Amino acid sequence: MTSASIEEPLTVNVEFGARSDTGRARENNEDCFASAPELNLFVLSDGMGGLAAGEVASKLACDTIIRRCRDAESNPALPVVGEHLPALSVTSNRLASAIRVANHVVYAAAQSNEQNRGMGATVVAVWFVDEQRVSVAHVGDSRIYRLRGAEFVQLTQDHSFVAEQVRRGMMTQYEADHSNMQNMLLRALGVEPEVQVDVNEKDLLEGDTLLLCSDGLTRELSNAQISATLAEAGSAQESADRLIDLANQAGGGDNITAVVVRYAAKPVGTFARLGKWFNGAKKK
Repeated sequence: MTSASIEEPLTVNVEFGARSDTGRARENNEDCFASAPELNLFVLSDGMGGLAAGEVASKLACDTIIRRCRDAESNPALPVVGEHLPALSVTSNRLASAIRVANHVVYAAAQSNEQNRGMGATVVAVWFVDEQRVSVAHVGDSRIYRLRGAEFVQLTQDHSFVAEQVRRGMMTQYEADHSNMQNMLLRALGVEPEVQVDVNEKDLLEGDTLLLCSDGLTRELSNAQISATLAEAGSAQESADRLIDLANQAGGGDNITAVVVRYAAKPVGTFARLGKWFNGAKKK
């Protein structure tokens, strides 16, 4: 058990930037993103459905997840919806629970309104557990990446037909990237009464950058282009803006959304207070 009297705890220091764009081929934007900065929680959703149903689904998903996580943070007794995963932290279980609740909300909205029938949404979310771990959860084919130095890795696995074919060795990545079945999802929020949520925890190091994005970005830009942009941009917001601009320049065939989260662990406590006192003394 960790003592509460440790003099030099670390606080999670996060910089984030986000932008969503309709792109050059669509008339409306079915992507949505949301954040709870006080919780270091970030969510992105890509809606699907006729007319404006996709917009409804993605906004319902984002709003529900943020609200449910805030409720769980303020009320630890709030029950976990669905399976409790004992190997994971309380934070990860709360995040998975919130996504399951969002599935119920989107499904109910689709069933209760004929115009929204058949709507659904993908979702990706990250929630910082502590100074060393982050919860990563998703449903669908929106993605989360991590840039650590020169290493750029995808932290999620697409829940799509073509991705599953690649994993089984029945389709090459090139074939998947050029398939007309790229939009065929195996899982999405709101399509069925229940949904399986993939959730796990990833380690954090100072300087890590996390990217949450919709497929409108990854279908236009290569991993090399994305990682280079994240590495070269001066701020998280500049990274998000550049990624959207580059995806539009490459064609902008779909809605494009990018949420960029940069992490650094900084000491607080005795040394930080001494530093503030010393700086103040110097100014006198």
